[in-house]
Amino acid sequence: MKQNLTTVISSETKEVEITRELPTVIIGECINPTGRKKLQEELKEGKFDIIRRDAVAQVAAGATILDVNAGVAGMDEPVLLVPFCIDTANPKALEAALKVYKGKPLVNSVNGEESKLSAILPMIKDYGAAVVGLTMDDDGVPRTADKRLSIAGKIIERATKMGIPIEDIVIDALALAMGSEDKAGRWALDTIEAVVKEFGVNITMGASNISFGLPDRPSVNATFMAMAIRAGLTCPITNPLNEQILTAIAAADLCMGRDEYASNWIKDYRKREKAKKAAQNIL
Repeated sequence: MKQNLTTVISSETKEVEITRELPTVIIGECINPTGRKKLQEELKEGKFDIIRRDAVAQVAAGATILDVNAGVAGMDEPVLLVPFCIDTANPKALEAALKVYKGKPLVNSVNGEESKLSAILPMIKDYGAAVVGLTMDDDGVPRTADKRLSIAGKIIERATKMGIPIEDIVIDALALAMGSEDKAGRWALDTIEAVVKEFGVNITMGASNISFGLPDRPSVNATFMAMAIRAGLTCPITNPLNEQILTAIAAADLCMGRDEYASNWIKDYRKREKAKKAAQNIL
């Protein structure tokens, strides 16, 4: 395996290290208006009460990076987007966010498409950000790990030639829905292993995509999460408010030797038990 790289993301007051040497970093996925009518309505009115509530809840649950997506049809997205992990397909919105962001954000994302590489990478370089590279290109999402590895290599080569440090490139191995493509989980896991072996970079993924359309999604997501962490996943984009997911991540870190004296596992267990007792008292 290549050198295990460390990606540093920061706000004005806090720094987060992403590396396979440390516990898994959770990127909270909940600040996203897609399919959330109330949130869409609030954003259109220039209100941010739901976003504030979601942000506080995710951080309290264990997220150390928040993915913020303000993509609402008809909205002035550059005005709305002030993120920590900037999730937008709008280059103007991205630049507006980068201009006001205090610290070093993670930009989600670029991919192997020529138009994306030429539009996004110069901004990543100019503003000193880190970037997520999706393993897809002009031909779409590949159905093999080898092709995804090739796209990851293309993104890394273009970015590093431009002067972007390799440790500031995080690769998304892409989780497709197993309900419609039964090999999707295996493709993602094989891609993670291949990219880590070849480049040593950090790996992210919208992990909950894997179970879309299936019953008992939390169980599928939790199992896949643990397997992906073993393969090399370091900073999944997921829902930290789901206890099953958090437990799977904590257990995976424990099994990977990233939890000294099981202190995090014990702390998380006590937190879960306290929450259960509080809920029982309410009932």
